[in-house]
Amino acid sequence: MAGHSKWANIKHRKARQDAKRGKIYTKLIRELTVAAKQGDEPNDNPRLRLALERANSENMPKDTIKRAIERGAGKGEASNLEEVIYEGYGPGGVAILIEAMTDNRNRTVAEVRHAFTKYGGNLGTDGSVAYIFKKIGEIYVSSDSDEEKLFEAVIENGGDDVEKNDDSFRITSSPADFEKLLNALKKDNFSIINAELSMKPDNTIDLDHETAEKLLKILDFIDEIEDVQEVYSNGGFPDDFKID
Repeated sequence: MAGHSKWANIKHRKARQDAKRGKIYTKLIRELTVAAKQGDEPNDNPRLRLALERANSENMPKDTIKRAIERGAGKGEASNLEEVIYEGYGPGGVAILIEAMTDNRNRTVAEVRHAFTKYGGNLGTDGSVAYIFKKIGEIYVSSDSDEEKLFEAVIENGGDDVEKNDDSFRITSSPADFEKLLNALKKDNFSIINAELSMKPDNTIDLDHETAEKLLKILDFIDEIEDVQEVYSNGGFPDDFKID
């Protein structure tokens, strides 16, 4: 899974850049709003708990958080945001899965279709690639952490894997163990950089450098679409692939 992990880490670095630009607030507000449709009490709504965790970690203003939750729960300005999934194929036949939140499906699908067309991909039908991906928990911890203690904590609390990167440890788990693991790491005072539920492909397609470059361009372009929350692929980036 090295190639997929490389894209996961590219995404992680991009998210941190987005946070500096303030762009991540838009995604978090959408997630809070949609999560709150399942109930505005965090103790009874795991998805809202996680959304609040991420919003607080990004120092989102409390009033902004409150308005987003009220909008989703129907207590404030009405929200007609809905979740949509788009599936398609990129360069080299790579599967691409897109999670979006939109108040205008026609606008969003047009923008997604344009991205695929622009970079030599194809927008697929429902179910064409979704079966390749499964949900996982993903936690990033500061690289300053004690590696041995971190491994022990991950193993003891249901984690699946720990991968060391330049500026962090990437930890994965099943969705069922995600919240337990996250709480345990916090209790042990590990510095959590980011934590979220993500999608992992069951298989990857190994790419040469030219195709990897093309794939990165289409993934970046899709990721910049305002209504897109997350984009995943099963492209296997070469281990020595350089990111500008």
